[in-house]
Amino acid sequence: MHDVNPEYIRAVFTDAPQHRTLSLPHYQRSAVLVPLIWRGDQFAFLFTKRTDSVETHKGQVSFPGGVVDASDTDDMQTALREAQEEIGLPPSSVEVVGVLDDLATPTGFVIRPVVGIIGKVPPLTTNTDEVSEVFEVPLAFFADQTSGRTEAREVRGIHYEMWFYEHGNHLIWGATATIVRMLLKKLQLVQ
Repeated sequence: MHDVNPEYIRAVFTDAPQHRTLSLPHYQRSAVLVPLIWRGDQFAFLFTKRTDSVETHKGQVSFPGGVVDASDTDDMQTALREAQEEIGLPPSSVEVVGVLDDLATPTGFVIRPVVGIIGKVPPLTTNTDEVSEVFEVPLAFFADQTSGRTEAREVRGIHYEMWFYEHGNHLIWGATATIVRMLLKKLQLVQ
């Protein structure tokens, strides 16, 4: 396993900055922030758990994010704006290092994952209409091949390999787990 530190992650995105962009009719363009908190010797993902009152993906674990607004200049601005609106994370506390491939979901979204490093997490204020909980999971948990499992799923006639991770009382699956796997592959932590 590579020594995963901020310098390594910056170098990976600098050396391989290209990413796949999708433009699909009838899909809503969205962006999420993939927040990586540096704890001095290891990274942890920062996740949110959605409330049961939001319009889509009720009660699911997700990254902060949402649909692109007409006023957003790019996907990075969407991801940072949504993180500030949902959990009170100031954009100035995030070092954006790059983006991952666009991901089309069975629920009709094209997601652009924006990866950011957070050196020091400021006090967070959750938007309780959208977020019921904010929590961290070490990156090493996901890199451990024994942590996750896959299931074959079919949605709207399309076959998917769906990843599932159980950490404490949280189930991380679907698009969120897929984005985690995309980042692990880019960092060469999994096959």
